[in-house]
Order: sequence, then structure tokens, then C-alpha cells
Amino acid sequence: MFTGIVRDVGRVVSFDGFRLVVDTSVEGDPGDSVAIDGICLTVVSSQAGRLTFDVVPETLGRVKPFGAEVNVEPPLRAGDPLGGHYVQGHVDAVGRVQSVEAEGEGLRVFVEAPPDVLRYCAEKGSVTLDGVSLTVAELSDEAFAVALVPHTLAETTLATLVPGRAVNVEVDVLAKYVERILKHVGE
Repeated sequence: MFTGIVRDVGRVVSFDGFRLVVDTSVEGDPGDSVAIDGICLTVVSSQAGRLTFDVVPETLGRVKPFGAEVNVEPPLRAGDPLGGHYVQGHVDAVGRVQSVEAEGEGLRVFVEAPPDVLRYCAEKGSVTLDGVSLTVAELSDEAFAVALVPHTLAETTLATLVPGRAVNVEVDVLAKYVERILKHVGE
């Protein structure tokens, strides 16, 4: 379980399609979960400043290439503050940045997403982009928008978003549970 509050921007050192190596200040022991760009991965080895993960086929299209910066978050521990929202690290879809607009000192980013993801989005609700907990600022039939404040731009990789770029999207798991419960009401 994560919160979407990024603790480090790491760098992909290598990725051979099965094993991902990331330089990061986040620590982890073999068996620990760590979120890389919103993907929950299991640490298989750890050396000073470097974590290694095995990657399964489902994750392949969601991992950035060699040299790319990635958002890194250690797991939520009992007693830690919940600063973002409940994030599982189970990416629901890969969205595509539709547009990036200056908004004061921040940015407004519109992300195209499939209908089966958009149905869980609500204005002022939570969504995760590349592992960063954000608030849905605007919603349409094809996309949602998030407002990125200067702090988020400085502490994550989201300042590099450009139209056409793919982003990992995870919707709020609580919305999925509500849908499931409502589906079975009255049975």
C-alpha cells in the first residue's frame, strides 16, 4: 500500500525486459514492495543507492527505458501519515497526455484515458499519474485534468510531461469497491 507521495526521483540504470535496476535514495530489502512510477514492484536485491526488481509481462509496457527519471515511493508503514490517498501500485491503464497548459506557477494537464478508467474519475476525486497522488480538476468524456502545483513539479517527474507522452494511471480503489458493493445490493 502506498499514498502517492513520491519520496525520490530515481533513474533507470538498466532494463533488459525482465529485470529493472533503479538508482534511488529510497531503501529496500529483498521482498519489500517499492512503487516505481506507480507500479508496485518487489525488491530482489539492494545495494547502496540501487534497487533491483523483476518485472512481469503485464508490467513491461509501463516501465521507462534506460536513463529515464522515475518517481519512487516506499510502502506505507503503520503509523505513517496518509498524505495522499490509498494507492495500490496496480496501474489500471496507460493514459496519454492530451495537453499541458500553464496555470499560474503550475500546470494543468489533460490526460486521455479509456472509458473503463474514466468511469471511476470524479471532479475533486483522487487519481494517480506515474505514482503521484493528484486531484481530478476537470472531467470530460475522453479525458480528465489535474492541476500540478510548483511543489509537485519540483519533487516529481511530472514537470517533464508533454502532449503525447504515456503515463501510468491508477484510479482510486475506493471507487472500485463502491461500484462492486452497489452492483450486489439487493441480491
